[in-house]
Amino acid sequence: MSQSKPLTDIELIDCAKANAKQGVANAAKLCGYGDDVEQFMDALQAACQRIGVNINSLSDLITEQQQNRQIPGLEIAPDSSSSL
Repeated sequence: MSQSKPLTDIELIDCAKANAKQGVANAAKLCGYGDDVEQFMDALQAACQRIGVNINSLSDLITEQQQNRQIPGLEIAPDSSSSL
């Protein structure tokens, strides 16, 4: 499998935003930065600044809609698999 070039600019912001809830290390990998979280965050902050958005951490990209997507509820399940 060939190593692809890390994402930049709006593609980087879109990828980071889509994967922000999975954590910074995972988002860095998915955006093409491998294990280099520091380079990923530097590139992400620079890309955001170019469009006039300042972020301090990856979680700043998680929108209110993304946070509310996980609807709290009540889970009903048997005590064990044998009591199905």
